[in-house]
Amino acid sequence: MFEVQELDWQGRRLTVFLPPSYALSQKRYPAVYLHDGATLMMNTLNYMYRLFREGLLAELIVIGISTSSRNDDYTPWPESAATEGRPAFGGRGSAYLDEIADGIKPYIDSVLRTAPEPDNTGLIGYSLGGLVTLLAAYRRPDAFGRFGMLSPSIWYEGMLGYTEANPLPDRGQRLYFSVGNREGVYKQNLQRHAVPSTLQLYRNLRGQLADEQRLRLSIADGAAHDLASMSAQFPEALKWLYGAADGQEAGAQQAGMEPGLISPVRACALPGTEVWDMTSLYNGLTYRIFVHIPLKPPPPEGYPVLYTVDGNAYFASLNDAMRLQTRHPRGLPSGMVISIGYPADGPFVAERRFRDLTVPDVQQGLRPDGSPWPVNGGADAFLDFIELELMPLISRRYRADHSRAALFGHSLGGFFTLYTLIRRSRLFSTYIAGSPSLWWKGRVLFDMLPELEDKLRSGELACSLMIGIGSEETGMLENARAFHERLVPFNGSGLSRLSYKEFQGEGHMSVLQPLFSPMLRFVFAAEGAEPCI
Repeated sequence: MFEVQELDWQGRRLTVFLPPSYALSQKRYPAVYLHDGATLMMNTLNYMYRLFREGLLAELIVIGISTSSRNDDYTPWPESAATEGRPAFGGRGSAYLDEIADGIKPYIDSVLRTAPEPDNTGLIGYSLGGLVTLLAAYRRPDAFGRFGMLSPSIWYEGMLGYTEANPLPDRGQRLYFSVGNREGVYKQNLQRHAVPSTLQLYRNLRGQLADEQRLRLSIADGAAHDLASMSAQFPEALKWLYGAADGQEAGAQQAGMEPGLISPVRACALPGTEVWDMTSLYNGLTYRIFVHIPLKPPPPEGYPVLYTVDGNAYFASLNDAMRLQTRHPRGLPSGMVISIGYPADGPFVAERRFRDLTVPDVQQGLRPDGSPWPVNGGADAFLDFIELELMPLISRRYRADHSRAALFGHSLGGFFTLYTLIRRSRLFSTYIAGSPSLWWKGRVLFDMLPELEDKLRSGELACSLMIGIGSEETGMLENARAFHERLVPFNGSGLSRLSYKEFQGEGHMSVLQPLFSPMLRFVFAAEGAEPCI
């Protein structure tokens, strides 16, 4: 096993882990300094030993540095406590880093066979330790060249602003970030920004470094902000930062997901389709993208596109409908269908739908089925994913005409569709809301409706809206009718087309199938046309 030494430097306890070959050789080894003492090494000790012995990770010396006050040593400037009643942050991070770089590191270099150059010297920490590691990348690149930030506290007041105002010194350093995409979701303080702030930082740094290959982000799906999740990322950080014993980079072996296209495009079980998974750089979540590819060639301007949410539930039905109804020479015009779903087998993923399709609200008690209410309120981040990541990718891969893009959602997806119409009116030219959950947050969309009415009244919009609902949805009919009635004055003026349909005898789920055909005509057929379908 490892030879472990306990050293003392001016009152700080240093726990040193020497690699297996240290006592048998005279060579020098890279050195990695860890915040929070020996915690990360002790949590992964046997696995780390295996990596060294099997050559999967280059051997290195690991030094754990203890602290008696994380809130002081690991923060860049003083700030009040994130939670009332907890200690404030002392902001001694710069002095702490100077202590390591100018005191502890020279001491370790003098008593152990380290390779002392910055490129061989790493600094790794988790949570607030990740925050101070990021600060070191800005303040002490003269001492450290490899930085591992595991679930870093980028939510810390002013940190994002600091990184935007101060370009990162580009000295060839390597930076590894990891975050769990469920971190902070149950927090009400600044820590609720754990994921978006980390992703924002990554996007900022990607534009600053001359070589983006020296920057890595790993998103741990389902992981929360806990030591087990962060410890699991520690060996992955080392593998990417230092590579294998044979000198090969081991980045491809990392745990977690890289943002962007993360699975190869493959044929779906349905003919005429493709499917892939991609992870968003705006909320850290992974989506399954289902694509209907038309049989006929595109028009010169490209195919019109229908985007839908809840792709797991009804992409297959929409794909079949499009293949059948576009076959005839005078049938429905061809168009693409892009359905956004989740990496799951069930038709609906409640935990993800509530997060992606709603605005923030506090739900009391339990859901009608007796289960707890999932986290909610991520509609804007989901829209950022659609607008800034998915749509550009679709434009690069296919002949798509986004000037003729439509959005469809049902239930909470219907709420999301109407929310998008109000808040990002120009993102789509056509909107279809099926059985919209207008009850959400005390009928908040009715409170927001004047915003849309002002846009329609001013003439700055020219879009179409269809609302469809089953006649048996007694708890939702009144809201749907009222929303439609508010917009009737704008039919033909601001709203190019306004359609409202009640499907007799249909309930909340059964309404989907009879809704699909009139919806597809509303999206793809010219007004007044009678396609052979």
